[in-house]
Order: sequence, then structure tokens, then C-alpha cells
Amino acid sequence: MRRTWMASAAVAALMMSANTAFADMDAAKRFLDAEVGDMSALSRAEQEAEMQWFIDAAAPLAGLDIKVVSETIATHEYESKVLAPAFTAITGIKITHDLIGEGDVVEKLQTQMQSGENIYDGYVNDSDLIGTHWRYQQARSLTDWMANEGKDVTNPGLDLEDFIGLKFTTAPDGELYQLPDQQFANLYWFRYDWFNDETNKADFKAKYGYDLGVPVNWSAYEDIAEFFTGRDVDGKAVFGHMDYGKKDPSLGWRFTDAWLSMAGNGDKGLPNGLPVDEWGIRVDENSRPVGSCVARGGDTNGPASVYAIQKYLDWLKAYAPPEAQGMTFSESGPVPAQGNIAQQMFMYTAFTADLVKDGLPVVNEDGTPKWRFAPSPHGVYWKDGMKLGYQDVGSWTLLKSTPVDRAKAAWLYAQFVVSKTVDVKKSHVGLTLIRESSIRHESFTERAPKLGGLIEFYRSPARVQWSPTGTNVPDYPKLAQLWWQAIGDASSGAKSAQEAMDSLCEEQEKVLSRLERAGVQGDIGPKLNEEHDLEYWVEQAKANGTLAPQPKVENEKEQPITVNYDELVKSWADAK
Repeated sequence: MRRTWMASAAVAALMMSANTAFADMDAAKRFLDAEVGDMSALSRAEQEAEMQWFIDAAAPLAGLDIKVVSETIATHEYESKVLAPAFTAITGIKITHDLIGEGDVVEKLQTQMQSGENIYDGYVNDSDLIGTHWRYQQARSLTDWMANEGKDVTNPGLDLEDFIGLKFTTAPDGELYQLPDQQFANLYWFRYDWFNDETNKADFKAKYGYDLGVPVNWSAYEDIAEFFTGRDVDGKAVFGHMDYGKKDPSLGWRFTDAWLSMAGNGDKGLPNGLPVDEWGIRVDENSRPVGSCVARGGDTNGPASVYAIQKYLDWLKAYAPPEAQGMTFSESGPVPAQGNIAQQMFMYTAFTADLVKDGLPVVNEDGTPKWRFAPSPHGVYWKDGMKLGYQDVGSWTLLKSTPVDRAKAAWLYAQFVVSKTVDVKKSHVGLTLIRESSIRHESFTERAPKLGGLIEFYRSPARVQWSPTGTNVPDYPKLAQLWWQAIGDASSGAKSAQEAMDSLCEEQEKVLSRLERAGVQGDIGPKLNEEHDLEYWVEQAKANGTLAPQPKVENEKEQPITVNYDELVKSWADAK
């Protein structure tokens, strides 16, 4: 069974050598036989019907040479190496799917938006840019596209309702601007075997007075981190926490990816807090950004935000390996798989495949993991109804500067790589789930025991609390780059947590102010509030029935709470 999950080099070679002049069902059937098989939400007859639709819709565009781009992750490597050649062979449209760094994707996107030059015909970029695309109006509304210009190349079997991330790619105007291609979450990761060890359980209960288990709040996470740090497990000293701290662009993702929301920054609301989101940016009733600093009603430098940064600093210093302080995102990623980390608050599920490889210290001989994923614990400022973590949703975007025929060809390819025909197989390769039909497929029920709770999470009601950056952020590329510099100053000790967040909110408001003066985003662009003190905005929140910014909590070490992992998973099943 395992061999069917992996990308077939044979099919790539087959499709590359296929004569596109004979693009028809023969090419499609060869692809289905060699690559898809029963790894699909559709029956073989339904797969062939979907392929026939692609062949017919692409016929007027056959011979076009199209270029699309995405960041380099396993899912997109599969698309580029296997699905793109297959699409070319089946449709006669030649697709070049470039793989570059995430930052480079955004740079190319910005350049095309600013210059109008058609660099790529389609982009897979994070749904974090939804506020940017909506306000600048450089991206095609897919809602309008599918109903009008792109109607003849929109798959009747696309089934938008099957996608689990459409709320993240829909703007306040109700229009869909991006189509999800891959999706993964940031979850809590822990050593299931260590947490169930009787000696560990007894020692923890004796020291802290409650059961060792999945932490529900940061107080419990902190106790568990303290308990395991320096503890002898299987003859070696281990650590109770893992993170990274080098002043580097990747430090920014660590925080814009919803760290503050876990602490309780911002307001209630799913997928994002309103009127104040997890970045601390406030919008008015017309979705115009009006401030980032507490003085303007924002929460970027409020008590919840400062608490979030301080906990990050404290835990990195006290409970992580000493070398973590000087690591970047990519350097820290493999460390938990080496077997000396008890838990990690913030683990991207895109790394799942790398955590279940045979022979790793964190994998049993039968291939099952010694670890599990669970919901992230929340901080003392967090309230029911708030988001609890981050999901990355790489999504197809068509810019208005792309000629219609080329946009149509790119749109066909985008739909092909997310189609029900191929999505189950693609999901097994990259483990970046986007469709309910794939999540519920029997092949994932079979594979779930080897994925450490990933499938259980995505089948659970809890998943709705994890979401990407929302629409309050008016220019993601400009604002996101400010974070790593501010957080880096706190991580290096150059600034306190409060000073770092004061600086960050001020820099964010400079960008908002420039956008307001330029007027480039029209009546949905920033319009900054007048300044008032924290007490004023706290009273405003009470009067309006909202939360942010919250006043400082006197005792930020709340009563610790844990839950048994197995009971938690059972409760998810009962909720279906």
C-alpha cells in the first residue's frame, strides 16, 4: 500500500515523453493507471469523465506555453514533477511549474502587481495575502471569473463546498479571490510514549499535584517544560521545549503565524478576531484598518501581546537546547525528530512525513510514531470564541495583468491539481489536506495510526479554530517583514518584550499611514484613529461587547489544566 502514496517517477517520464498532439483519453487513462488507481474520491468512471472535461475545455488553448510558480514543499514538488507533465500530455497545454523560495514567490507577485508585466500566469501564494489582494484589486475575483470570463474553463465538478479553507480566501465583499491548493496547521507536538510512562506520570503528579497530559493552557505547558528539562530519559538528558531565536526573516513567520492569538491577543471571531485581529490590527465597520498600537485601539503592544513575547523568551532560555537561541526555522525543524525533546508548542504539520520516517528515534519498529499532535494550549488572555492557532493555506491566485487566454490555461491547471481525481493521492504525498472528501477517504482511515493524530485533528470540530492571517492586514508583504526585526531585538536582548512590541506597532502604523496618504486602496484602505489611553479603549470594548485590548491580568500564571490525549480523541469522535 505504501508504494501507492509516493510520486511515481515512471509516470513523470511517461507524461514527459507523450506526444501532445495526441492529447486525449489515452494519455489520461495511462496517467490514471500509473498514478491514481483507487487513490481518489472518485470512481474510475468518474475520473475518466473529469479527465474528458479537461480535454474538451483545454482544446481551444492547446499549444499554449504557460508558467506558474509556487514555493518549494513536497506537495508542489509532486505537482511540478508529476502532475504538470500529466496535464500537458492530457490537455496539450504546456505547463512549466517553477519551484522557488516563499519569499521569492511574494517578490515576483509584488513585481507583477506593481509593473503590470505578466511574469507568471498563475501563483500559489499564501492566503495570508487575502487582505492585500482584496484592497489592491490586482487579483481577479474568482467568483466573478467563474461566472463570466472563466466560465467555459471552470470544472463543473470542482465542488467548492468540498474545500475546507474557503473562508480563508474570501474577502469581506463575499468574493473568492484564491483557491486553496495545500493546507497545514501549527499544532502542539509531544512524546506520547514519555507522557504515558508510569514513572514520569507518578513523578509529575507528586511534584505538581495534577496529571501529566496534553496541556490545555500555557501554565501547564510551562510546568511540563520544567519537569522534562534535564530529566534522564532512556539514559540521556532531555529538554521540555523547542523553538528558535535567530534574528532572521523566519523569526517573523514564527509570530505572524498566530502566536499572539494563542496567548489571547485580539478579539473573538473565527476565522479571525473582529474588530481586532491576532496581529493586533483594528478595523472599523467598513473593514478599514484604523490602528495597530493600543493608543489607536489596536493590540499589537497590549498586555496580551507582551505576555506572548515574554513567554516565548522565557521558555526559549530556560527549557530549550542552548543552541536553539541561534537557530533559524529550517535549522530547528529536524531537532524534535532526534529524540531529545518532550514537547513543542508550535509544530507545522507539513513536517509530518519527516517525523514518521523509518529508523528515527521517534518512530516505533512497526512504523507508528512515539509522538502525537494535539490542539495548541492557550494563554491566560485567551477566551472561548477566539482562534487558537495558524493554518497555512497556499492558494491559486490569478492576477488581472495576465492575458485572458493564459489565465484560462493556468486556471485549468490549478483545477487539475486540486481535482477530486488526484487530490487523495496528492494529499498522501504531501499531507497538506484541502478537501473534506480526501480527509474522509478510507485510505486515510487506514493510514491514520501512522500519522500521530493528524487525521483525527482534521476530522475533528477543533480544526475551525486554526486559521491564517485574515483580512485586517492591508499589505501583508510590507507589514510581515517588520515582525522579524522587532522580535529579533527582543530575542537578542536588545529590547524588552514591551519595547519590541511598541516598536512593532509604531512601524506598522507608519505603513498604514503611508497607505492612507497615498489613497491607493480607496475606501477600504487605512484611516487611522485618534489616540487615547488604554483605559479608554478597554471601556470602549466593554461598551461594544468586544475584548481587545484587554487590561493586564494581575496573575498571569493561571491554574494549570491538562487532558488525557486518548480521551480527547474519543471526544472528537463523539462530536461527529
